[in-house]
Amino acid sequence: MKRRIGILTSGGDCPGLNAAIRGVALAAHNMFDVEFVGIADGYQGLIDGDYKEMKTSDFHGLLTLGGTILGTRRTPYRNMRKIEEDNVDKVASMKKNYKKMGLDCLVTLGGNGTHKTANLLAEEGLNVIGLPKTIDNDIWGTDVTFGFHTAVDLATEVIDRIHTTANSHQRVMIIEIMGNKAGWLTLYSGVAGGADVVLLPEMPYDPNKVIEAVEKRTSKDRRFTIIALAEGAFTKEAAKMKRKERAAAIKEAGFSSNSFMLADTIQNATGLETRVVVPGHYLRGGSPSPYDRLLATQFGVYGAQLIRDENYGQTVAMIDGKIGHNPLSAVAGITKFVPKDDQIVRAAKDMGICFAD
Repeated sequence: MKRRIGILTSGGDCPGLNAAIRGVALAAHNMFDVEFVGIADGYQGLIDGDYKEMKTSDFHGLLTLGGTILGTRRTPYRNMRKIEEDNVDKVASMKKNYKKMGLDCLVTLGGNGTHKTANLLAEEGLNVIGLPKTIDNDIWGTDVTFGFHTAVDLATEVIDRIHTTANSHQRVMIIEIMGNKAGWLTLYSGVAGGADVVLLPEMPYDPNKVIEAVEKRTSKDRRFTIIALAEGAFTKEAAKMKRKERAAAIKEAGFSSNSFMLADTIQNATGLETRVVVPGHYLRGGSPSPYDRLLATQFGVYGAQLIRDENYGQTVAMIDGKIGHNPLSAVAGITKFVPKDDQIVRAAKDMGICFAD
């Protein structure tokens, strides 16, 4: 029996998406009779009915290619059941186009928001398989997501390179690393890059302790200080506020982000020249690392196996070092945060890295 599979990538892009698409397609073509339908720009393409038939040749040359050949877009889960100005019932449209395309299954590649919508569609009766991608590594139930290790490599390289200019100019350098809710990327790259201070969203920090860490290094004739700061990190005082209130307070103080506010605080307190580096979307770009190529391929192949077995409503995962799966309903809407007693946090603190918590 031929199976017709729709595939989409949703949310932010990351290295490994194309490798995962390739893994699903090549494994499925090898295991059973299959047709693939590529859905453009994430769930928006499913809502709009924007899709194309895909040939086997469309999946060649994808292993090392960054980004996504299908295009992607953020379609917030919170709006999925809202009828907005366009009067489109998004859920009804997705179900209608799923049937119009003649799909037997939909494969969704994405992060937390993508998984929530995937679970919604599964609850609506569609056959759905999820593949977990995100540079934030914050999807519940999987040891790791593809895209994360490549981003760690890139962020670490940024920190490595900042060391030399920081040392040359005797500066305090703050590297603002992506990670709004979870600090895995900042933790891994900060420790791997030899940062002196690591600030995470899960551990509100005291600016005075950051200043103390800087002054302690200066007193020991250390010429510079490297601070790895997650974009979503905030102070203990700001922890009393709601997220929108924190953003408003930073803007009202005249800064574009918390990193620049902290830099100003440090410079005023210590007299040391303090600069901010924001690699931003650089961390999402380019070819996936060999690790992520392998991981994305394994996830894709396992996804094809789930389709072969008609085991729908699942998302692929790395569980205790082995490829497996979790029910979409068990992971949707749950963020995997960095525990305060995480073994890397403990190791970093034992080495003297300051978390200012």
